[in-house]
Amino acid sequence: MAHFTALYDACVLYPAPLRDLLMRLALTDRFRAKWTNDIHEEWMSNLLKNRPDLTRVRLERTRDFMNNSVRDGLVEGYHYLIPGLALPDENDRHVVAAAMHARADVIVTFNLKDFPRDVLAPLHIEAQHPDEFICHLIDLDKAAVVIAAQKCRAALKNPPKSAEDYLDTLERQSLPNTVAALREFAAVL
Repeated sequence: MAHFTALYDACVLYPAPLRDLLMRLALTDRFRAKWTNDIHEEWMSNLLKNRPDLTRVRLERTRDFMNNSVRDGLVEGYHYLIPGLALPDENDRHVVAAAMHARADVIVTFNLKDFPRDVLAPLHIEAQHPDEFICHLIDLDKAAVVIAAQKCRAALKNPPKSAEDYLDTLERQSLPNTVAALREFAAVL
């Protein structure tokens, strides 16, 4: 198993297509994926506010599946680090505390401004946009990322999506570089 560790912020777990891809990538064992119950609560609560068609029970099943599918994905015991952290948004301190406790190398987030380099660098942590993170994985093991994307698309049944439709979905998730790299494999997606 890889030693490189990535902590997923709530914002990258909120959209189902991105969450699915990140989870399938976590199963490749090319890195260790981490998150917390606080992160789960954040993405689930926001999703329930914006999607009245979803239920807490359904999202809790997703959470439990995530926790049970990825070896040691759930980080606990980090709360003692929160008071010593200063960030632009105090509500993000739990994310950095969890990253520190898990010895994460990166925090995968859309909210790069909330995790300033000058705060993270002394901790040996970097905030990365999910597009950058996935592109690094493509550079590391293109086949693993293509297979993860294949599995994501194959799981879409209601309605099914063509490879092009799936790539369009990923592009709407703010993953233009990932999509550009995957386009050459559209025939096998």
